[in-house]
Amino acid sequence: MSILLRLLCPILAILASAAPVGAETRWQWPLPAPHTVVRGFDNPTQNWLPGHRGVDLGTVSDISVRAAGAGRVVFAGNVGGKPVVSIEHRNGLRTTYEPVAAIVEAGSLVEPGQPIGVVVPGHPDCAATACLHWGLRRGNEYLDPLELVTPRQVRLKPL
Repeated sequence: MSILLRLLCPILAILASAAPVGAETRWQWPLPAPHTVVRGFDNPTQNWLPGHRGVDLGTVSDISVRAAGAGRVVFAGNVGGKPVVSIEHRNGLRTTYEPVAAIVEAGSLVEPGQPIGVVVPGHPDCAATACLHWGLRRGNEYLDPLELVTPRQVRLKPL
C-alpha cells in the first residue's frame, strides 16, 4: 500500500461517516422506520419561485414525531392554520416539522429522538394516509434534510 493511501484512509473513513450538513451533531429520522419519502426536496433557483423546501415522509396520523437532532424549540404553534414545530440546532441549522401537534413548548431543550409531537392529518397533496413535512434551513438557505440522515458517499478518483 502506498504511503499516500495509508495517510488518506483514516481521513476518508472520517469523511464517509460524517453528515455533510451538520457533522458535529448526531442526527436521526423524525419518524420510525420504514422511511418513505413521498415527495422530495426541490429547491428553486430563485427564492420567489415555486418548489418544495423540504421532504414529505409518508406515515399515519397520530404517530410520534421525534427531534432529528439536539437543540432548542424556537416555535411550537400554528402558521397559516397548520401546526408547526421548529428546532434551532448548532451551526445555525433549523429543522421544521408540520403538521405536528406539539407536546413541547418554545424554549424547551430537546435531544435526538425525543418526542416533540404527533402527526396530524391534513398535509396538502400527501400521497400517503398522512405526511410529515420535514424542512431544514441554515439562515435563509433551504437545505435537503435527507442530507442529515443519509451517509455521504466518498468516491476516489485516479491520480
